Amino acid sequence: MVEDEKRRRAPAMSPEERRAAIVASTIPLLLEHGGTVSTSQIAAAAGIAEGTVFRAFKDKQDLLIACMQAGLNSDAEVQRIAAIGLDEPLHARLAEGVRAVSGYLDRIWAIGQALRAGGVGQEAMQRRMHGDDEEQPPGPPPEILRVSQAMKGLFDERTDNLRVDTDGAVRMLLSLVLSNRMQGAGFGAPIDEPAVLVDLLLHGVVHREEPR
Repeated sequence: MVEDEKRRRAPAMSPEERRAAIVASTIPLLLEHGGTVSTSQIAAAAGIAEGTVFRAFKDKQDLLIACMQAGLNSDAEVQRIAAIGLDEPLHARLAEGVRAVSGYLDRIWAIGQALRAGGVGQEAMQRRMHGDDEEQPPGPPPEILRVSQAMKGLFDERTDNLRVDTDGAVRMLLSLVLSNRMQGAGFGAPIDEPAVLVDLLLHGVVHREEPR
């Protein structure tokens, strides 16, 4: 009995560390089970007692919103995109960047769906996505803007023979990626291969006629 209690007793952490550890354990559960995941499942995955969850967060919705904020973090994606060298052909550079962005958008979408299923309202999600500053201007969350800025670095205006500037090129590419990741009835199946999506951006959807 004493040994069981020792295993259930959470190791000493600061409140911030404890919250971060619970969020890290919760996000995979949300991606697998959605917003119906229980706090007992979360506690088991984190290796803590269920009561510890409610000492770290005021309720389940508070935890779910913290998961959305953590899921929006784009550090890994920004680093991955920044590591793509300009010595690669443009098509290859963009395909690798699209792969990173697509995974990021899928994660945000899945967590957002889980939050809605868990009863978190759109207003609460928007407030946490954009920050608590009431003066925050409308537009994408800052973390998504970081991804956009990183993607801009994949274009080289000196050698890529662009018809538009890099801002316009990134805007068109991300618009294509975003619309491709939309889910729901009526949108059709997404294009799973990033190279195909990049080819459509660079060359369009119509076969070119061979010159006579």
